[in-house]
Amino acid sequence: MSAGRGLRMSMVEAGTALAFALAGTAAIGDSLRIGTGWGADGPQSGTFPFWIGVILVAASAGTLLQAVRARAESGLFASWGQLRLVASVLVPTALYVAAIPFTGIYLASAALVAWFMHRLGGFGWARSMAAGLGVAVTCFLVFEVWFLVQLPKGPLESLLGY
Repeated sequence: MSAGRGLRMSMVEAGTALAFALAGTAAIGDSLRIGTGWGADGPQSGTFPFWIGVILVAASAGTLLQAVRARAESGLFASWGQLRLVASVLVPTALYVAAIPFTGIYLASAALVAWFMHRLGGFGWARSMAAGLGVAVTCFLVFEVWFLVQLPKGPLESLLGY
């Protein structure tokens, strides 16, 4: 692909505007549910979030309008190659976070370190897994044993008596 192909700035601005408009709409809806009027002791609890939601929706509409108008002359936000590089870090990190409730933080961290070392660092699997295991054991000792900080654990730690 050529260097000039990728995600355009106007597309990113439009997507961001729509996301903020959705958040503002949710704030408005929930504020209306809990009350936005004036109670016996002053404004109801939904008044402030309601107006913040209105401001968010209005600002988002303005941003969306600007993004649509500037569509033709907007520059490149990121090329497809750059987005692939971001995804090569973002996707494994998201999987890491999703795995923590099931595997515990130590096993998930060992896998993440090993994956990054192998995939992005170019190390062999043996060195990558050894480093991942070393990081997990070190973190376990520091947090669980020395500082007595309880971090999410999985079935492996249960087998080891923690």
